[in-house]
Amino acid sequence: MALFKWLTSSVTGLMLVSCVTINIYFPEAAAEKAADKIIGDVWGEEAKPSAVPAPSEQSKPLSALPANSTNIPVAMSVLNWLISPAAADANLNINSAAVTSIQNRMKTRHESLKAYYGNGAVGLTENGLITIRDAKAVSLKDRNTVNGLVADENKDRAALYAEIARANNHPEWQADIQATFAERWISNAASGWWYQKNGQWQQK
Repeated sequence: MALFKWLTSSVTGLMLVSCVTINIYFPEAAAEKAADKIIGDVWGEEAKPSAVPAPSEQSKPLSALPANSTNIPVAMSVLNWLISPAAADANLNINSAAVTSIQNRMKTRHESLKAYYGNGAVGLTENGLITIRDAKAVSLKDRNTVNGLVADENKDRAALYAEIARANNHPEWQADIQATFAERWISNAASGWWYQKNGQWQQK
């Protein structure tokens, strides 16, 4: 009889878990903090990070089981087993080998790009990439080189967003990570650099 009750309780708990909608929210504040850290490393002294909202306002909790359930211990044990620690953690992992490799390439490339940010030839786009804003600001002999730098930078930026999402076991976060970086690239940009807002170019 005791075994029957235990089995009934366990099955009921598992059924309860299966009915729970697990809402894993994108940790926006943690993403902003991670973006500022990477941008600061890539851009160095040019980066000027602004304040990041408190995590408590941005990271929302997972859905909870009903408080009056007698099967909470069993159900919660299964729920905790199903949800990876990374999913529940408000911090983002940006220390994978792939992320570090991309970051290092971008840091090296920035030494060649920063002059073109400064003279307005290259600008920051709204989607977290860069583009040629004023080709006339680049000498004819250097245009192919600058076009190559822009193409390589955009390739690495896209890879960076994907790798951060993958490193945190949430590939579906890639678009959110890219949107967060898009905002932080602009926020961290040096005075005089150009960026897009609502499709229009503006200068910091």
